[in-house]
Amino acid sequence: MARNREAVVLLLDVGPSMHGVLQEVEKVCSMLVQKKLIYGKSDEVAVVVFGTGETNNELQKEVGGYEHVVVLRNIKVVDGEATDTLQNLPRGTVPGDFMDAIVVGIDMLIKKFGPTNKGKQRLCLITDAKYPIKDPYEGTKKDQVDAICQQMKAHGVKFDCIVYREPGAMRTSVMDENDHLLDLFSKRIVARTVHVDSPLSLLGALRTRNIMPVTVFRGDMEISSNMKIKVWVYKKTSEERFPTLKMYSDKAPASDKFATHEVKVDFEYKSIEDPNKVIPPEQRIKGYRYGPQVVPISPAEWEAVKFKPEKSVKLLGFTDASNILRHYYMKDVYIFIPEPGNRKAIVAVSAIARAMKEMNKCAILRCVWRQGQGNVVIGVLTPNISSVDNIPDSFYFNVLPFAEDVREFQFPSFDNLPSSYHPSEEQQEAADNFVRMLDLAPSGRQEILQPDFTPNPVLERFYRFLELRSKQPDADVPPLDTSLKMMTEQSPDVFSDQKLLIEFPKHFELKENPKKKKSSRRAWREKPSLSNEEVSAKDPTASNLLEYSSDKKVEKIGNQNPIQDFEAMMARRDSSKWVRKAIEEMQNYIANMLENSHEQDAFQKAVECLKALRKGCIIEQEPREFNRFLIELKDKRKITNLANFFDLLLSNKITLISKEEAADSDVAEEEAKNFPVKAESASQ
Repeated sequence: MARNREAVVLLLDVGPSMHGVLQEVEKVCSMLVQKKLIYGKSDEVAVVVFGTGETNNELQKEVGGYEHVVVLRNIKVVDGEATDTLQNLPRGTVPGDFMDAIVVGIDMLIKKFGPTNKGKQRLCLITDAKYPIKDPYEGTKKDQVDAICQQMKAHGVKFDCIVYREPGAMRTSVMDENDHLLDLFSKRIVARTVHVDSPLSLLGALRTRNIMPVTVFRGDMEISSNMKIKVWVYKKTSEERFPTLKMYSDKAPASDKFATHEVKVDFEYKSIEDPNKVIPPEQRIKGYRYGPQVVPISPAEWEAVKFKPEKSVKLLGFTDASNILRHYYMKDVYIFIPEPGNRKAIVAVSAIARAMKEMNKCAILRCVWRQGQGNVVIGVLTPNISSVDNIPDSFYFNVLPFAEDVREFQFPSFDNLPSSYHPSEEQQEAADNFVRMLDLAPSGRQEILQPDFTPNPVLERFYRFLELRSKQPDADVPPLDTSLKMMTEQSPDVFSDQKLLIEFPKHFELKENPKKKKSSRRAWREKPSLSNEEVSAKDPTASNLLEYSSDKKVEKIGNQNPIQDFEAMMARRDSSKWVRKAIEEMQNYIANMLENSHEQDAFQKAVECLKALRKGCIIEQEPREFNRFLIELKDKRKITNLANFFDLLLSNKITLISKEEAADSDVAEEEAKNFPVKAESASQ
């Protein structure tokens, strides 16, 4: 048997209470078969339904009982017939007994495989468990569960159970008893029981693709030179991609039954000087661009340059969990578990994990998963305390960014807006109520769109279309399925308060935002001499915020267009240094103009530059830099040739930046208004 070959027996409740959701059951089970046809074409699938009026199973013929259980398909390799069977499930007429169906499924697996194929057999039960099950001939129902679990454990049978209950369904003592019995399976064997309350959650509850766990790392987690813990590392989450598309050739003769239809691609490199000459591999070399030139580096040199650390996982230290922000997490999530069967490792991992949880700490690790790996991973280890007795504690591991991986994008604060732009109490309350209405986890209900139960709608649609094309090669792309629409469109359950939806827009003044033919430059950009008041007068709806254009990458302020150069540098977001550099260069530029001014010919230009500097410092939350610079100029105001310059500042109402304009400022509004910018004359 193939290494990853799995045998699955689907146990489906088709009783009267399940009729409303059977269409979704057909879809999710068909999806399981469709994925197996792509990823596990050697897997085997059987279909058993219970709750039918008739009975058809081997146990009933051999020993009697087990009524209303029908085997629609015996255990065999997946094919198109399995999909057809699952898309046309019968509608039962009697309440189903899920315990009888489980016994029939186990009997099928034991007869098929015997003591072989352990760990690769699975039962999948889908039911609402609303009706009572029959009492066993001997013992209690709990004893019956124990006996079934012993058989499942002996033959390595896994068990998945999906219990579907409509939202708001009234609980009964029968449902409580059935839930208790199903939960016992999770405590005694490798089993998983999930409860869903919507067709959408049902689509994601069944594991439609069997992915074998493969360790990323097995070895020591070095706490110190004297303490090492044996751990295994697996991937916990990984992005699921489309199946690999392969090139297919139809040139092989139809009579050749063993044709692979494989397409091979070969590349040839030819000389520019002689296009007919093919360059062999030993005469080719890769190069890297370095400015206008290309630097050739041979494979041997590249191997010598590569960093080749030793395989290891080492603890660097601990830090408060609050220091590691959620947006630092990169790539996939890994899980660290103690080496199976190693009692000392289990105890050590549990002790450290519980201590970290109690102290609200996380660990920083340096990881090299395999020997010769070309990169080192630095990540954060967070404790995962198990809530199940037979599952040990573990850790989750997330990769952290290096300095080059962080994007320092700076955005202006809303606090910089004038008070007239701030929401009123009524507007704020309306917004709060709107957010509360859109809560995906309302009290008393299961969370909507849980990642564990929400399949990727793009992949789901692809698999369904692929199955359709396998039967109808000329079929058109069908419209989006209703269940998939629920994942991509607004849920009516969330947008239930229509009154709030109608009232919410009434609290805000809505205006049409016309499309502009030009770029996002404002009028004041083309006329830098305009003040804030003049801009507001021309355009009352204009914000006091600058809208920079980052079309060109300016690296210094020139004499020809200093204001435009300053704005372009402030707009750069490829590094956090440009804002600071732009402010410093503009300050130096203004200072040089004032020192080298001949008969005050540069005063007006310096005023315009100071305006631009002030606006830029407000936007980028650097008010202290501007205030410090203006105070330094004030200290020099006793110099005769700067007296008229400060008169210009006063006439243009250029003062210190107050707290009202920028929250980071330490200057009060009254102090800013009374700032003594009018210089005393030399005679005074």
